[in-house]
Amino acid sequence: MLDFLNTYIETIDNKLLHDALWVTVNEVPFAIWETIYVTVLSTLFAVILGLPLGVLLVAGEKNGVMPLPSWLMSIINTVINLLRSIPFLILMIMAFPLTELILGTRIGTVAMIVPLVIAAFPFVARLVESSLREINPNIIEAAESMGATPFQIIVKVMIPESVPSLISNFTIAITTVLGYSAMSGIIGGGGLGKIAINYGYYRYRDAEMYISVVLLVLLVIAFQSLGNHLAKKSDKRLKNN
Repeated sequence: MLDFLNTYIETIDNKLLHDALWVTVNEVPFAIWETIYVTVLSTLFAVILGLPLGVLLVAGEKNGVMPLPSWLMSIINTVINLLRSIPFLILMIMAFPLTELILGTRIGTVAMIVPLVIAAFPFVARLVESSLREINPNIIEAAESMGATPFQIIVKVMIPESVPSLISNFTIAITTVLGYSAMSGIIGGGGLGKIAINYGYYRYRDAEMYISVVLLVLLVIAFQSLGNHLAKKSDKRLKNN
């Protein structure tokens, strides 16, 4: 099928149309795959780091279920705020040494996972914090009155009660990471961002840029729709109605 399409493309006289179709057939499918797996993996690692931090931000407060020293809470909040305040393009460059230390290279599709995780996990931590603060305090008080330990309250009450909100917020996180992944094309990352930058911006070929943008929008819609569906499926309030 690919050979047939390439043979057909060779018959097109218009150079711009010829080039756009060639990129769409030969480069775009793999770029879509690169974008998806980098986005999903980066979000997964960001959740692994950000979920415990978000729990600590709520449970570790003075009136939380597991109070932590105020100086430690201040450090956690400061680190999260600092990382969130750095623009992603600058953060990518700052993360080069760490990326090379971990992966042995600082450019390429896989190498972009490291700065994406660094940029995303503080954001995820704040989203988790927001979800946990939506829980009815009476539920936590009931668990405490029954003798539940702080760990049991976190694992069996706080997180399960906030699952629909967490899924919705993780959906926001994955679409944000998707946007970040497109920026990584500027410094050697792969995916649709690379197509938009290398073919669209550097070579002044608008068609390739528009194709990349449309596909990125479609991916955002797909992730958002899936996240909304999972959030509704996990919402006990909707199941009981």
